[in-house]
Formats: sequence, structure tokens, C-alpha cells
Amino acid sequence: MADTLVRKSSSSPSLLFRYGPEITGLASLVVAALLFELLVRVGVINRYVIPPPSDVILAFERVVTEEDILGRSGATAFEMIVAAVAAVLVGVPVGALLHRSPLWRRAMEDWVGALAAAPIVLAFPLFLVLFGRSPKTIIVMAFFHGLAPIILKTIEGLSGTRKVLINVGRSLNMTSSQMFWKILFPSALPVIFTGIRLSWTFVLITVVGVEYLINLGGLGQLINELAERYDLPGTYAAIFFVILVSVFFFILLERVELWLRPAR
Repeated sequence: MADTLVRKSSSSPSLLFRYGPEITGLASLVVAALLFELLVRVGVINRYVIPPPSDVILAFERVVTEEDILGRSGATAFEMIVAAVAAVLVGVPVGALLHRSPLWRRAMEDWVGALAAAPIVLAFPLFLVLFGRSPKTIIVMAFFHGLAPIILKTIEGLSGTRKVLINVGRSLNMTSSQMFWKILFPSALPVIFTGIRLSWTFVLITVVGVEYLINLGGLGQLINELAERYDLPGTYAAIFFVILVSVFFFILLERVELWLRPAR
């Protein structure tokens, strides 16, 4: 009996430590929703600008049943994953090549940084002319917007590899390929994934933003339609589904990173 109580007491802190951040985050959202509900009800916040959270929650069923929110979420997720994966497949090799060539790195790094700051979304008329009013336009624009963070973080991660690790590789007479895959790339992986997270954030913002601007498919088009109808609860409910898509991909990215990183 005493042993059972000891085991239970020792396991409780570990469970609290494991799920504490999730519980705290959920509790914070509930408190924020209740606070907004109160401020809207008493008239501190105009309900025609921000609807009561209770109205937003009630709008979920209507948005799901009447607006094909699941199909639109799938369209947005598909465009995002294509653009995001393409950015990874291009950005990491380009960053690795720039890291290998100091000349090209000095020549191109500032231009890549400028690409990250460029308002690519405002160039949507040009992309419409090139690719037509189709998902291709959304994917290509999102790809270019998400490319720069991966390139820059790949360069940063590879350049930050500790000299002692490189010296160990040289002492073992590793080839350039072995040095990259066994030392440089594993060491740079956490920084590269930071770049991928930033990239995927830019990609999702661009996908939803361009869908909204050209009124073509996905959650962006739905937000546009609901806003034009002045259906504020439905608009905020649709925005919540954008957040869900983002959360899903970030969880997926975290799982991939844990799978790729060597066990410690």
C-alpha cells in the first residue's frame, strides 16, 4: 500500500511536468475568451468589430455544415504543403552550396535576405499573368516567400558547426560527402528546422493571403466571402481553422525533426 502511494506521488509531478504547458496554454485561451466575452457584453469592445467568443463558437457548426470548411481547409493545406516542401527541397541544397563557396555566399546572402523582406504578395498581378488564376499562382508565390529563411538558416547552421567536430572528421580522413552527412548536417539540423518553421509560417500567410486577394479556393476565399457578407462570427471561425492548419503542420514538423535528429 505504501509502495503504491509512493509510486503515485512520484508519477504525479512527471505527468504535471509533461502536460503542464498544454494545460497552461489551454487555460490561457479560456481566460482570454472569457475576458473578451465580458468586455464585449459590457460594451467596452464594439461587438461589430470583435464578436463575442460565444457567437464565434456557435458559428462553427454553421461554417462546417454550410461552407464546406473541411474541403477548403484541405485545399489550403495542399497548397501549403506543396509550396513548403518545394521550399525545403530547394532551400537546403542552395544554402549548403552557398556555405561551400565563400565567394557566392558573400555575393548572394544579402540578396537572399532582401528576398525575405520583399512584399511578394503585392506582386500577385504579375504571377496571375504568368500562371493564370489557378492554384499554381498561390503555390509559386508561397514557394518564393518561404525560400529565404531556409537558405539563410542552412548557411547559419552549417557555419556554426563546432571546429572540434570538423577536426575529428579530418583526423578520420573523411571525404567531403562524409563530412557533410555525418558531421555538418546533423550539427546544423536544429538551426535548419528553425528556418523551416519560419518558412512554413511565411508560406501559410502567403497562401491564405493570396487566396483572399484573388478570391480563389481555400480558407482565404471563405474568409473573403464571410467578410463581404459581414458575418463576423463566421469570419473569426474561419480564421480559427487557419490556425488549426498551422498547428497541424507545426506538430508534423516537430515529429519529423525528432525522427531525423539522432537520439541523445
